[in-house]
Amino acid sequence: MLVLSAACAAGALVLSACGGGGAGESADGSVTLKLVAADYGDKASNSSTVYWEDVAKRFEAANPDIKVDVQVVNWNDIDAQVKTMIQSGNVPDVLQTGGYADKVADDLLHKAEDVLSPATLDNLVDTFAEAGEVDGVQYGIPFVSSARALFYNKKLLADAGVTEPPKSWADIEAAAEALKKKNPDVVPYALPLGPEEAQGETLIWELGNGGGYTGEDGAYTLDSKANVETFQWLRAHLVEPGLTYSNPAATDRKTAFADFAAGKVGMLNGHPSLIQMSKDGGVDYGVAPIPGKDGALDSTLGVADWVMAFKDSGHQEEIRKFLDFAYSKENTLKFDEMYNLMPVTEDTLQEMTSNGKHKDLEPFFELLPKASFYPLGDTSWDAVSAEIKKSGGTAVGEDPAKVLGDLQKKAEQIAANQ
Repeated sequence: MLVLSAACAAGALVLSACGGGGAGESADGSVTLKLVAADYGDKASNSSTVYWEDVAKRFEAANPDIKVDVQVVNWNDIDAQVKTMIQSGNVPDVLQTGGYADKVADDLLHKAEDVLSPATLDNLVDTFAEAGEVDGVQYGIPFVSSARALFYNKKLLADAGVTEPPKSWADIEAAAEALKKKNPDVVPYALPLGPEEAQGETLIWELGNGGGYTGEDGAYTLDSKANVETFQWLRAHLVEPGLTYSNPAATDRKTAFADFAAGKVGMLNGHPSLIQMSKDGGVDYGVAPIPGKDGALDSTLGVADWVMAFKDSGHQEEIRKFLDFAYSKENTLKFDEMYNLMPVTEDTLQEMTSNGKHKDLEPFFELLPKASFYPLGDTSWDAVSAEIKKSGGTAVGEDPAKVLGDLQKKAEQIAANQ
């Protein structure tokens, strides 16, 4: 899930109608597509239902022989509801939610190339399209995205004598020391490694040292030398000197974001939802590329939510028509601007970078095409991610080699049982 209040925000969906081949066909020969989608709104007035019903209405006007049954479900409920739908044979034609790999493992989905025209397929930003692959075949169709960058409090840094944003880990440490000396009440660098999203903060830092969660062969490398060294550095240079929260493993991103927006944090890794939070809090913030061990990274952590098409109903051509329509620039631009999200299509990215309406997002636009992702195509990832959330953050308070080694063993066991 992309939360822009958690990488995006979050949404809902539900569906109706029957499943199984031939379902959705009426006596007059028309076909009804069942669309289940997540709700990114936080109240009725900005519910994603409004967006999808408008898309469906315009699509139906252009395609009178195809109807679209729209149901939008809350993020907290969508996975469970979709699971129930599948088990009961009430399978969606099109689903928009946070992940796809488990559906691929059960052989439920069309390949992306079977339900998108070549033009629509080619319009997807390459890095996001590739993140939708399982064993080299794309099933997940990126819908919206978010990316991470370094946020810093301009006033706090300037008052501490720091004249430019940090580019390297050493710069982070030096700026944090200056902040602590100037204002002891401020958390110099927020390091949220709590269970809310430890897997995100962890991967950002590991990427900065040439590490990550998997190797070139796709196997897990949670306890690689580079990853262990990353946590050893964090422990020795940020945690033990008191340059971050006293217990990062118990600190969630929500807390870190709120503290930054309240002027209580000097620096942290954040996504675009922090922009408005900072403005609302009166914080004069800056955004810069993620500092790596030896210099600023030219990539970042990318997060995406997904669309997928189910094979069950046999409505492949109708699905293709609908998805080509839904992925037109008019529609994708409207959704991205509605929820302050990042685009996953080239034409919408071009529009948002050139129309002058999204200057706050420019640093993220520059990083987006080179984004790195979680191993989303691995059906074991959700379970491995849950383990990282539970205990990964303790690597900055305990022996990193042991903590990451234990996680590696769990990851290998989970993967072996898939």
